[in-house]
Amino acid sequence: MAKLYFRYGAMNSGKSTALLQAAYNYEERGQKVALIKPSVDTKGDEKIVSRLGVSRAVDFTVAPDEDLHLKFNLYRAGGDPVDCLIVDEAQFLTEAQVDSLFRIATLDGIPVLAYGIRTDFQTVAFPGSRRLLEVAHSLEELKTICRCGKKAMFNGRKLGGVYVFDGDQVAIDGADAEYESLCGLCYLAESRGQLTPAPAATVA
Repeated sequence: MAKLYFRYGAMNSGKSTALLQAAYNYEERGQKVALIKPSVDTKGDEKIVSRLGVSRAVDFTVAPDEDLHLKFNLYRAGGDPVDCLIVDEAQFLTEAQVDSLFRIATLDGIPVLAYGIRTDFQTVAFPGSRRLLEVAHSLEELKTICRCGKKAMFNGRKLGGVYVFDGDQVAIDGADAEYESLCGLCYLAESRGQLTPAPAATVA
């Protein structure tokens, strides 16, 4: 049975580089991959861009109101069979679109590799990432380090070089904001101890 893989990490953990390497590995063996990303991610327009300077055009983008499974099937109908679906910036998918990825892997038998970050600059999970953590067959953390040398877990947002902790969940790196990967200690130091608590459990 094919699987849905979620490979996640903080900003600058090499997700796009790993994604492009995975695509290359499939194609080196004569297999066809489809590369997609949410249209919400305007960085690089319709390209996947690695920090190492490597880029590649996506096969199509997915808007928040689009049926991902249907769009993928229409794409497949217009060309060669797809051996693997690879998704960049998967945190920006809707929960329904993640469920489509699960169906593509489980029912259609096509491996799906989804790459993204878990949480936003306020340490709150993106809806797409939360759903991937719930339904993916395999979870893999891509690690990076903080400026202090410890493992980075969080994504600090900066505007004009100053850390901010209020604002919209989505602000694209390099266009609307800058980000720095931080460990827990450095994040708390910049935020003066702020963390966004999880919602209280409801008792029936």
